[in-house]
Amino acid sequence: MVGMTTVSVQTEQLINQFLDHLWLENGTSQNTLTAYRSDLSGLAKWLAPKQLQIASTDQLQSYLQYRLQSGYNKRSQARCLSVLRRFFRYLLLQQLRQDDPTQHIAMPKLARYLPKSLSEQQVEALLDAPDIATLVGQRDKAMLELLYSSGLRVSELVSLTVHQLNLNRGALRIVGKGNKERLVPVGEEAQSWLESYLANARSYLVGNANSDVLFPSTRGTAMTRQTFWHRVKKYAVIAGVAGNVSPHTLRHAFATHLVNHGANLRAVQMMLGHSDLSTTQIYTYVAQHRLQQLYKEHHPRA
Repeated sequence: MVGMTTVSVQTEQLINQFLDHLWLENGTSQNTLTAYRSDLSGLAKWLAPKQLQIASTDQLQSYLQYRLQSGYNKRSQARCLSVLRRFFRYLLLQQLRQDDPTQHIAMPKLARYLPKSLSEQQVEALLDAPDIATLVGQRDKAMLELLYSSGLRVSELVSLTVHQLNLNRGALRIVGKGNKERLVPVGEEAQSWLESYLANARSYLVGNANSDVLFPSTRGTAMTRQTFWHRVKKYAVIAGVAGNVSPHTLRHAFATHLVNHGANLRAVQMMLGHSDLSTTQIYTYVAQHRLQQLYKEHHPRA
């Protein structure tokens, strides 16, 4: 087995060029680029100096086996192989090598992950949990209603500004992963609570702060993801919704309930901001899984 080494300057430059390419061409997020750098640097350290560019299929398979023996799970292995495929295809594109050593390496078979969702009754209980007699409760009520209405990521929700919301059109302008912009509809119920919140609570929460944040904290500044996560956990307890409920759970509920009621999968993909339809297809399996459960529970010959 080849020992771990340091990454050469030449290899570091090659990795930087690849990551710059992804950022310029696709607007890949900084978090994703950091993960890609870690995966590629790990391989470069495992190989002999300056060998990354000319790595063979056998070497890559040996490295993946080394990771497996080191305790990495199949999902982590799949992500690493996906990064390697993109990297070596980039080298082909740049004519820095003539073949793709990842071409015949099979992707690990992963168990299908079904995201945790909530029933429509559980969502109703969660949305009714904030105390709307308080300013903070009015803000949180509007946030929860919007989250379920539009399926936002929590980072998108807490970073919203008043300029991104158009209540007349019932739409939000969202800048999501990779700086990709999309328009997301806002349901009538969420619109109503947003109008009430903007008329009665937001100005008091902003105070003297010169802020355009749609949902400010009690200090008038943008709320952190962690703060809102704790707010959701609190409301889940009040609503009697068991399990690990998070803002992302409401995003899953948004998509699952749309699919359950016959929504077009491509439309759900656009609203969620998924770049690949295969990511959205998981919700068809969630719906099928739920139907199978209901059948087993209620059919006399199940």
